[in-house]
Amino acid sequence: MSLLSHSFPLQDAQAARILVMGDIMLDRYWFGEVERISPEAPVPVVRVARREDRLGGAANVARNIAALGAQASLLGIVGADEPGARVRAMLREAGIRDHVLEDAQGMETTLKMRVLGRQQQLLRVDFEQGPGAAALDALHDTLDAALGQVDLLVLSDYAKGTLSRVESVIAQARAHGVPVLVDPKGDRYPRYRGAAMVTPNQSEMRDAVGRWESEDDLTRRAQSLRSQLDLEALLITRSEQGMTLYTAAGRTHVDAQAHEVFDVSGAGDTVLATVAVTRAAGLGWPDAVAWANRAGGIVVGKLGTSIVTAQELAS
Repeated sequence: MSLLSHSFPLQDAQAARILVMGDIMLDRYWFGEVERISPEAPVPVVRVARREDRLGGAANVARNIAALGAQASLLGIVGADEPGARVRAMLREAGIRDHVLEDAQGMETTLKMRVLGRQQQLLRVDFEQGPGAAALDALHDTLDAALGQVDLLVLSDYAKGTLSRVESVIAQARAHGVPVLVDPKGDRYPRYRGAAMVTPNQSEMRDAVGRWESEDDLTRRAQSLRSQLDLEALLITRSEQGMTLYTAAGRTHVDAQAHEVFDVSGAGDTVLATVAVTRAAGLGWPDAVAWANRAGGIVVGKLGTSIVTAQELAS
């Protein structure tokens, strides 16, 4: 499939209103130099020279949507803590509409702290605690109001608890006539029944349908899953093998773009965001996936959780 069959639909993308709902994270990076080994234990000593925070999880999907020119909103839950406050400040800076709720009942905002020496990741430390029932109740009340103001809903599931009631979320969206795109987690795929598209990677697809013996076998399993879940489209992201799309019209495969892979962090977020923007802008599934494939090829050449802009895609 040629990526040049359509130019990037920037004007239509700017009119698109997309709501992202899911697990919000803060990605924190400490960059430094490694010049010696600790006398206390056989580990490198990193002299930190620079610190940087980036939006992660569902917030990174929203950030990518905004970078592609669309109107992005974010719905999720953070804790009453410093990482949560930092997330909300960064959303304002990125021009993302904030529907984020604060859970003051003990939840910690999911924080992934990475320590890098000479551009190599040495350590990652995770802090997380899921939301409580009261926060989830408030989340679904907020969703119902927000759905009346958007064209498309994107669900970013990292299994941190925000989408523990995903069946009712999809039902709410369908009642409003809003299509749903899902980046799934785990092997309980019946939870996503009724979405327009689900975008598993290869490992997640194996969790859902088991190991396949050939491409024909994979096609049978994928189309069966698509039918069972009442999906318009199923997209498998396959790393260096590209992406494979399954619809009622059949199978469409897009080879990976030639690039140097530097960091795959957040690449799935960029792919999901690009499909969402191009679909909301009116492109068909195959063209939307082609643009997403190009975006994924660009973002893996960047360090850490990153974005791709409409200008980069169009160049």
